[in-house]
Amino acid sequence: MKYIKVLGSGCANCKTTVNMIKETADRLGVPIKLEKVEDIQSIVSYGIMSTPGVVIDNVIVHAGGIPSQADIEQWLQNSQ
Repeated sequence: MKYIKVLGSGCANCKTTVNMIKETADRLGVPIKLEKVEDIQSIVSYGIMSTPGVVIDNVIVHAGGIPSQADIEQWLQNSQ
């Protein structure tokens, strides 16, 4: 199981990122635990200055803007 956090204030890009990750995981059959982190202090603690940020298994894989579908698929399929 992959543990994924989407870091962001709740903006449209953050919501889109959450939905894209959920839909891709479902389509690929990859079990995930998805958490939305909106607390500014928590976001800053990761060193993210531009949201949305994506953290998978405690590794920052993305910051700023909506990630591409190809990136999400790669993150989910990597080290299943």
